[in-house]
Parts: sequence; C-alpha cells; structure tokens
Amino acid sequence: MIRLLPYRQVDDQFVINMFSTVAANDMPTDTDADAGMVVKVSANDLDQPTIQLANNSLLGKTDYPYVARNQYPSVPMKVEACGASDVPLGITLAQTLIKDENGENLLRYPQKQAEMYSVNSGQSVPIVTKGILTFDETAFTNDSADLQDADTYADYKVAVAAADGKMTLKAAAAGSDVVIGKVLGVGVRTSKTNTDQFAGAFGESAAYVIVKVDL
Repeated sequence: MIRLLPYRQVDDQFVINMFSTVAANDMPTDTDADAGMVVKVSANDLDQPTIQLANNSLLGKTDYPYVARNQYPSVPMKVEACGASDVPLGITLAQTLIKDENGENLLRYPQKQAEMYSVNSGQSVPIVTKGILTFDETAFTNDSADLQDADTYADYKVAVAAADGKMTLKAAAAGSDVVIGKVLGVGVRTSKTNTDQFAGAFGESAAYVIVKVDL
C-alpha cells in the first residue's frame, strides 16, 4: 500500500538507499512493507557482502534436483516496521511489492513496478530521514472520524511512533514518546466524479496530514 500523497519536499542528501525490507507486500493491498511506513534497522552487519545471492521462487521453481537455477540478488542490510518504543530510521518512499493487482510478478514487469512506486523484494528501498511529507489516514492509528472532524485539528501538533510502522497524532508528546515530526496541517480529501484511491470509497472522504519529519 501507499500511505503517502504526492506533495512532498525532500532533499536527496536525507535519503538513505542502503537497506531492503525484511518483509514484502505480496499484493498492493498488503501492509507489511508500505510506502510511508516508519522503519527501524533490523540488520546492519557490514561484514556481509554488498549483495547476497540465493535461490528465490520469483525466478521460478527452486526445488528441482540437478537443474541449474538463477541466483536472485538481495541487499543484506534490512529494515522493518518500527514500533512505538523502537529507534526509527526514517520513512519509506516506496513500497516493497512482489505482484501487481492482477497477480503478475513485477520482477518481469519493471515498467508497471515503476508506475506503482515500488521496489521488488530484496531491492534497496529509499528511506527519508528529514523533509515534509503528506500522509493519508492509513499512516496513523488515530480514528478516521476524528481526523476528519474540524474541531479536533488543533489537537494534533506532533506525530509520534506507534505499532506496525504507523504514527499517532497528539497535541503534545509524552516523555516516553518517540517523536517523528511536527504536524503542519490536517485536511480532508473527497472523491469527486471518479474514485480517488486516497479518498476512501467512492463518494466518501479521507483525512490527510502534512508532517515535517525530522529523524
């Protein structure tokens, strides 16, 4: 899934391109390795080679005896979804995705993979540590109805780390909170004549939040 909206201000010097995700989204509706996910480092052993080669079912069957198999490269340094008390590295700018909505292997369809703002399993994913990003409501644990309630906008000043790589919006951070960034604005995105993937179901609305990320 993509938890990000298009508007952003990001400097390339604050983007890390040396980690792949532990998990991958098998389909675009899965949520294990989304774009817009807060991640932490899970493996960072520099004694490992730059890439690792192993058998992988993405290239076809791997259990036939006495048959040569292509080796699939992957980045050994890994990140995974951050929890509320973990040390966050940054925000993923692309989803790690294996198949498209039709179940087609994106390893064999690089154009579609690029159109879906995704990288394949094992490939390095861009991770931003500072910048201004726009998230849809799926990036947060807050109740959707509360985010869409204009009376509560003033209550959301800061975004803090939560479970499953998400954030929680609060008026102020508590002593134990891990701050992701400052909330610059909260709004509502509404579908018009066509279904908007960032606006929920047809005819409904969804909240979005602009956060100044600083990690």
